[in-house]
Amino acid sequence: MKSHPDWLQSYIDSPEKQQKLYRQTLLIVVISQIFGGAGLAAGITVGALLAQDMLGTDSFAGVPTALFTLGSAGAALLVGRLSQRFGRRTGLATGFLVGGAGAIGVILAAIMHSIPLLFASLFIYGAGTATNLQARYAGTDLATSRQRATAVSIALVSTTVGAVAGPNLVDVMGRFAASINVPALAGPFILAAAAYILAGLVLLAFLRPDPLFIATALADYQKMKDANPLENDYKGMAINKRGIVAGATVMILTQIVMVAIMTMTPVHMGHHGHGLSEVGMVIGIHVGAMYLPSLITGVLVDRLGRTIMAIASGITLLSAGVLAAVAPADSMLGLIIALALLGLGWNFGLISGTALIVDSTNASTRAKTQGTVDVLIALSGASGGMLSGMVVAQTSYATLSIVGGILSLLLIPFVIRAHSKKMLG
Repeated sequence: MKSHPDWLQSYIDSPEKQQKLYRQTLLIVVISQIFGGAGLAAGITVGALLAQDMLGTDSFAGVPTALFTLGSAGAALLVGRLSQRFGRRTGLATGFLVGGAGAIGVILAAIMHSIPLLFASLFIYGAGTATNLQARYAGTDLATSRQRATAVSIALVSTTVGAVAGPNLVDVMGRFAASINVPALAGPFILAAAAYILAGLVLLAFLRPDPLFIATALADYQKMKDANPLENDYKGMAINKRGIVAGATVMILTQIVMVAIMTMTPVHMGHHGHGLSEVGMVIGIHVGAMYLPSLITGVLVDRLGRTIMAIASGITLLSAGVLAAVAPADSMLGLIIALALLGLGWNFGLISGTALIVDSTNASTRAKTQGTVDVLIALSGASGGMLSGMVVAQTSYATLSIVGGILSLLLIPFVIRAHSKKMLG
């Protein structure tokens, strides 16, 4: 007896249709992520510089990153709940459109020189950041266990095009903004507003049928076929909770370290005579390293396991912190390598941690759980961004970088202990 509409039942009955929709979903996610990447790059590149200019002090230069990261925490919860109830299409499209509205608010704040509006708009702008990350889960809904990390990596690598282009358009967008009587530092947010809105419209128009609805129906169907669903659910939940804790911890630690060092790098460079084009280049390479290696990382996570790649994340982040601390401030090469390693270490941690979360959830609660985990990740990023400015103001950029590198080492004993208890693959 069928309990689903005919169109939905046709997917349940056909593995071929499921795989076709899986590939179609990945394509739509890729297109939206290209736009989304361009949108998130604005805040990363000039958010701290805009605040520094408007506030006239370095002490609160980390506030913009903290605000849009804190905003992304609330948005992650909202997008996760909307996705669970109404599907990925509604949740993701809403998040991107709200992020676009926040970018418009930042532009208005810069024109009006309004600090309260700037802070409120940066908070709203964070919705785009959260959605950009949550979109990676949409590609995994219909993926098999051997496709999950690879599916995440495809979603992430597609962000590279926009995320790398965004910082390198800082000068161009700055000149464009000045030509229409908008402060130059608000120029990248013009690009962000357009990019986030386009990403939302792409998902709203083309993410059909919704992959999460299909995945949920498949899970329900499998449960009905199971001879002992209650027993299996009980065992599965025990494993799931441990896996969720492991995946969340890996992503939280990598997020704190990456956001803290990344946030203060443009300010550090500005103090040592580097111009906007040089800042854009360094951050562009950093963001490229966050996303471009994803295809290779995804394959490695699927083949070598979550444990090895999580350890690799900790070692890479330590290397980034040490190099950022010891590199001469006027050395573009040193900063480029340090920030590239910082992005790569984050990439290793995000994909291995995300794969763990997907492994450890089922379709009936997946989006809500993923949203909750992303809230914790966003809050950790907000803390890293907020504290980074204060640490540098009281000590130095080198101290911040060394502390971040040492903090990343906590990943190694954690994942080794987790692996011994079979929390990780």
